[in-house]
This record gives sequence, C-alpha cells and structure tokens, in this order.
Amino acid sequence: MTSNERVVVIGTGLAGVRLARRLGELGTPASLIGEEEHRPYNRVLLAEVLAGRYSPEVIALPAPAELRRGRVTGIDRAERTVTCADGSVIAYDRLVLATGSNPVLPPLRGLFTEDHQLPEGVHAFRTMDDCLGLSKAVRPGVKAVVIGGGLLGVSAARALALRGAQIVLAQQSERLMERQLDPAASQLVKRHLTDLGVEVHTECRVRDVRCVGGAVRSVEMADGYALDADLVVVACGVRPRVGLAQTAGLDVRKGVVVDDELRTSDPYIHAIGDCAQHDGVLYGLATPALEQADALAELLAGDTAARYTGTRSLTRLTLTGHDSPFDLAAFGETEALPGDDVVQLADATRGTYRKVVVRDDRLVGGVLVGELGTVGALARAWEGAEPLPSDGGPLLHLLTNDGGS
Repeated sequence: MTSNERVVVIGTGLAGVRLARRLGELGTPASLIGEEEHRPYNRVLLAEVLAGRYSPEVIALPAPAELRRGRVTGIDRAERTVTCADGSVIAYDRLVLATGSNPVLPPLRGLFTEDHQLPEGVHAFRTMDDCLGLSKAVRPGVKAVVIGGGLLGVSAARALALRGAQIVLAQQSERLMERQLDPAASQLVKRHLTDLGVEVHTECRVRDVRCVGGAVRSVEMADGYALDADLVVVACGVRPRVGLAQTAGLDVRKGVVVDDELRTSDPYIHAIGDCAQHDGVLYGLATPALEQADALAELLAGDTAARYTGTRSLTRLTLTGHDSPFDLAAFGETEALPGDDVVQLADATRGTYRKVVVRDDRLVGGVLVGELGTVGALARAWEGAEPLPSDGGPLLHLLTNDGGS
C-alpha cells in the first residue's frame, strides 16, 4: 500500500490499539473506531481490577491520536466505506477488523429477561462495564456463583474471593482449566482456590437461573440441587465477533479467515486478534493478537515481505492469594500421547509442579505450577522446536535451573 492510503481499524482492544500505535510510529496514521465509552484498556488485567489490586486507569492503553467513539453497523465493500450507528459514513482504503470476541452465554433457563437482558445480579465478565458492575455489586459475605472453570472463571472466582464474597465455582467438565492444564496441575489450581475459600464443584452442570422480581436469587444444578446466589458470573468462554464480516460477505468459519498477510477474502480488508482465524487456528490470546498487529503494521507501512506465520504461545496466569502469588504457565501439548516421553517434578510441600512432554526428541509441551523460574528457557526450547540431546541431561537442567527465565 502507499503511505497516503487511509487505514481504518474497527476495535479498541489490544490488537486494534497496538496496530494503530505501530502504524503511527511507522508514519502511516490510522483511524481507530471503538464502541466502548471507556479509554482503551488491557482486557487481560480486568480480573486485577475486580480484585481491587488495580484501578481502571492503571490498565489503560496509550490511545492513538485518531480515536472515534461509535458502533460500526455495516461495511460497503464496493464503495469501501463503513457506516456507524449515528449515520456517519467513513471511507477507507484498507479496513482492519479487530472486533474481538463476545462472552458465550449458555442457553440456561432464566438467564435472560423478557427483553433479552441479563437479570439483576447476573453478569458476564468480558468488558470494563462488566467489571465495574461486578465491583459495585460485590461486598464481603455476598453469595456468588461462578459458572465456568476455565481461565476466565478461575480468574473471576479468585478476584471475588479476595473481595470477601462467598464463592461457589461450578465447572461442567471434570477439572478446572482443562484446555490448558493436565490433571495434576488442575488439582493444584483447585487447591489454591479452596485455600481462598472458594467452593469448587466439577462435573457440575447448571440448568436454571432463578429470579424473583427481576433479580437473581438462586442457581439450580442438573441434579436439582439449588445454590442461593446474590450474584452470578457467567464465564463460559468467548466467541469471535464476526457479525460485521458475515454481513459483508467475507469468508467466515469459526472466525474471519485470513492468510499470511492477514487479508480476508476481500484484499482490502484485514482481520487480527480474537476475531481472526489464521491457518485454521483461533488463538484468543494476547500474544498472537500483538504479533498479528505488529506484522500487519509492517505490511501496511510498506514492508511487502512482512508476513504472519502463526504463534507458539503459552498461557500464563498469576493468582494472587492472601499469603503468596500462585503462578502457572502452560504451553503446547500438556497431555502425552502413546510413545511420548514425560518428565515430571513435583514438590507437594512447596506446591510446585513441573512437567514436559517430549516427542521425537523435541519438546512439544509443558505445564509449570508454582515457581516459574524455568519457564523462559523451556518456552524457548519449545518455540525453537530443535532436537534435544539424547542423554536428557539438558532437559533436566531446563526443568530444575531457576535461572532459566
């Protein structure tokens, strides 16, 4: 593209803001459109705001110069314009969808009012408004049920517990954070939450949210058992926001399909972040979103060789308790296949656990709980995908050398 082309970016999350900022640094200013009223912020840190550790201002992102508030309602690909809810029309030469994702709201009885709103006391946990609403409602002793035991649900339960709420976490699958962790690591997460006073129930399906006078009063399980609830947090994952792309006729599968130049099926429209599906993969993580933004910035600023070829990203979470932080990291394949080699080190007294999976002399995944001094070295060995020495000594050194980060 040429430097005088107009770039319009829809979305003010990590990906959109990073792209606009990098383009500005490269001399190709972009117009950023976001529908949230709040200053752009780091969504990854919302749980820290809910826990009371950070104020909203602390997690704010540096906003680019040209930031417009509004909701985009349509894309005219022929005219290369976008239309906003207030009727304004914005022209573009290159359009970037960084629309992120929406919370998954399961089909539970009573979850919505007649006008399709969440009842009083029921909250999703995805936006700053969600976070501030929960912060306003939580108080010591309040009874809260968190539905969902993935990364988001665990973070929300921990944050509410630190605010003094009585928490029950209901997870439908057999363990917490099953997408990232193996059973042993998951059990340590459960123990940490239990130490904070969280009551954790796995293999427990919620079927009904019961309200009186438009406000939540209890949550009923599939076995008929009811939990009293002043607050309910729905943390059942996220789904890419692809409505604009679908209406515009772009190729959408689970997400908006993009190539190595992060182009959609329309060569003048790109997509990055949670809404983008690259090489069949939906990441939904911060590191890939930032790497996509950086690659696209280089490309749009004139580097024709710039490409995005995928991210080998690890999941990292710090749960701050009353006494000490509880850290975990997971990357790649944490469950071994037949024929894989597994190295595990566990210290029950210190609450630490380290495991790596090796396949064909290559590190293919690992999970670390507790002291994470080795995470940097292990992640580098995994990202490099280089064959490991056959005697196993260096791998054991990576697992035990706390200077590796």
